[in-house]
Amino acid sequence: MADPRGFLKVRQRETQPRRPVPVRIMDWKEVYEAQEKGVLNAQAGRCMDCGVPFCHQGCPLGNLIPEWNDLVWRDKGEEAMERLHATNNFPEFTGRLCPAPCEASCVLGINQPAVTIKQVEVSIVDQAFDNGWVTPLPPARLTGKTVAVVGSGPAGLAVAQQLTRVGHTVAVYERDDKIGGLLRYGIPDFKMEKDHVDRRLDQMKAEGTRFRTGVAVGTDVTWEQLRRRYDAVVIATGATVPRDLPIPGRELEGVHFAMDYLVPANRVVAGETVENQINAAGKHVVILGGGDTGADCLGTAHRHQAASVTTLAIGKQPAAERAPHQPWPTFPTLFEVASAHEEGGERTYLASTVEFVGENGKLTGVKVAETEFVDGKRLPKAGTERIIPADLVFLSLGFTGAEPAGITEQVHADFDGRGNVARDGYYMTNTEGVFVAGDAGRGQSLIVWAIAEGRACAAAVDKFLMGSTTLPAPVAPTDRAISVL
Repeated sequence: MADPRGFLKVRQRETQPRRPVPVRIMDWKEVYEAQEKGVLNAQAGRCMDCGVPFCHQGCPLGNLIPEWNDLVWRDKGEEAMERLHATNNFPEFTGRLCPAPCEASCVLGINQPAVTIKQVEVSIVDQAFDNGWVTPLPPARLTGKTVAVVGSGPAGLAVAQQLTRVGHTVAVYERDDKIGGLLRYGIPDFKMEKDHVDRRLDQMKAEGTRFRTGVAVGTDVTWEQLRRRYDAVVIATGATVPRDLPIPGRELEGVHFAMDYLVPANRVVAGETVENQINAAGKHVVILGGGDTGADCLGTAHRHQAASVTTLAIGKQPAAERAPHQPWPTFPTLFEVASAHEEGGERTYLASTVEFVGENGKLTGVKVAETEFVDGKRLPKAGTERIIPADLVFLSLGFTGAEPAGITEQVHADFDGRGNVARDGYYMTNTEGVFVAGDAGRGQSLIVWAIAEGRACAAAVDKFLMGSTTLPAPVAPTDRAISVL
């Protein structure tokens, strides 16, 4: 364990400092600054000698959190990195992007602020990269088996790295020009700069994973061709179909899906030239949806120097503390102030969007009304309508599932009632040898779930190819249970 009396001596939770708002909105660099080493070690020392460390229950990856907290407190950074990588292929991603359900399950969190688990995690891996401790782990021998992974988000990359390390020849197919999926083009640099993706890809290339960019599977190459060419195929394309809002005025110029705004913005930050980029400079922006993607749009609009930004959410404002129906150690729905919310903008709850209004085919405003609950339904309250001026609206309402084109016709894979590719208890679709992992199979979810599913799917693929597997399988596709492969 860490310091036996650490949680008594250091009762205050100290997270990474954020750069001042007036400074950080002038660039695209990450908002967080590195934490002083002594403070970090003291925070890791708050980890208790729990009889049952419930942070394991909160983490889909089953991260060995108390162990690497202890190693950080003892200043054994390289050993902490090894313990961290034992369960998580990409802690530099989860340490920046995961909402940390492990912290919601921290035993210390019953009556004190939880241990800063996420902060310790990212500090471990950043120190490891800075010191050259992260090295390629190529297989000792090749099996002669080949696997195609379609999609290069966190699930696809986790599948690929695990299978490469046990000796299979793995090729990752990506329709974009660079590897990373939404890690590359969906997440703004102020949340995660892309050199973190690039340095992990360098490791994977050195291990033997092959990458094929600019290839749209289903058109440039068919799924049948992949099935004939490879011994197994993994669908890891994500849940990329955005949820629409078909109300009057939806066709007006200025109403966009969130990703139509974020992806070009990320490309420009990467130095690319994007024609007809949606730019919020000097414009009144309304964001529909209060989740992470909405916050990404908010932070991007701030950096574009929008005239105003308003975020509308149809539901009630979440509570600041746990509700009785979400007791410890469950992951509660709480009111969150992300870095983008600190930077400005108005957040409005119980706001039902009624209509997009405009002139000459262009958006000029959003008609909203107060939300009322009738028979369990959220409906606009008559007589409360008002119009919010808007030049741009970004629909950040989540995603409805995987893109079926090609998968349905060429793989003949079934989809479930929620728009996800159906699979059995071993991540296989109804077509033998074709597997699915991540959001494509479970629906829109957390990055930590994508990596956990990628690792478990890799174990299922390895067993399918070899008859048995030594790869760990942290989660089953239906629940949090450990897969028995």
